[in-house]
Amino acid sequence: MDTNIAPTKSNLMSAKATLEFSKKGYELLDQKRNVLIREMMGLLDRAKDIQERINITFKKAYDALKMANLTMGIASVEDIASSVPENGDFHILTKSVMGVEIPTIVYEKHEAAPMYSFYQTNASVDLAFRSFWEIKYLVVELAEVENSVYKLAIEIKKTQKRANALENIQIPKYKEIVKYIQDVLEEKEREDFFRLKVVKKKRIRKKALKGK
Repeated sequence: MDTNIAPTKSNLMSAKATLEFSKKGYELLDQKRNVLIREMMGLLDRAKDIQERINITFKKAYDALKMANLTMGIASVEDIASSVPENGDFHILTKSVMGVEIPTIVYEKHEAAPMYSFYQTNASVDLAFRSFWEIKYLVVELAEVENSVYKLAIEIKKTQKRANALENIQIPKYKEIVKYIQDVLEEKEREDFFRLKVVKKKRIRKKALKGK
């Protein structure tokens, strides 16, 4: 505690105001932390679900691709794959969650429409194409969720650090300052009261002596 603080009523009022402000600040940070944690936990569940869907779809896609390579030849499959255009038709927006800007990837989801001739292919190619097409959107969704989780985790850590500083340093410090000033002022009031009683007794005694 800072022993240079003068134990005055004005300093007591200031210390009490700072203590109250710190307590409210801690409550707000605690609420923010809880909201962010709930949001992050929901996103983690969503990420787990997306990852499981990706794993299942990838297995289906690679099994179909393996069969296509066996039945049509790797060179033919590579020619078909090269005919599929890259898809960059999306853009990124942000939304705020308790002051944290997290991404939202906006895109129009299209049905899988093969860009190759059916007479040159077989069912394995179609299945592989549809599966990889689905994975493309799942990966975009997963990237959005994982990036959001990362940003929320950073903010939770910062919020936790600030809340801990208030709870363990700022609030105890000003509680101690308030108690110190109150104790000193109360002691001073007792001393003043005692002096007043002594002065009063002396006056009464003096009056009594004059009356004799």
